[in-house]
Amino acid sequence: MLKLNASYSKKVPAEGEYSSQSYHASIEVELPDGLTPDQLNDKIHETFEMVRESVEAELHANGATNTEGSAPRNQQNQSRQGYRSGASNYGKNKGQSQEDSAASSKQIKYLLDLARTNKVTPQQILARFKVNALEELTRNQCSLAIDEFNGKAA
Repeated sequence: MLKLNASYSKKVPAEGEYSSQSYHASIEVELPDGLTPDQLNDKIHETFEMVRESVEAELHANGATNTEGSAPRNQQNQSRQGYRSGASNYGKNKGQSQEDSAASSKQIKYLLDLARTNKVTPQQILARFKVNALEELTRNQCSLAIDEFNGKAA
């Protein structure tokens, strides 16, 4: 017998400056022995998707998606709103080790492509990570921003 643990958490801005609310769900299920790798991957995906959808459903049911109090209610791009709301949470030194090297040019190009798709300007990215130029972004910061645009951020 295999045990599968799946969890999903999401942090959204809350009322008041520099505040956020975290939502988290996790589940442990038992899987039968003898599953093929494809069956195992399917079960993992289904279980994680169920947990993710549960958290998202709670967020939408509680009205937590419109958490940026000063933003207009008719703002069209939800991902842009979420991206901008984290502007003060990640400074230059947040989450980086001393060995954290600069982001590669390909990484920055991909980030800019995703930002353009999500109607986020390079200036918003600079402000978010408190850097003066995109070339100052570290690999970790760039990865974090890319993950946020792809919906994988915590």
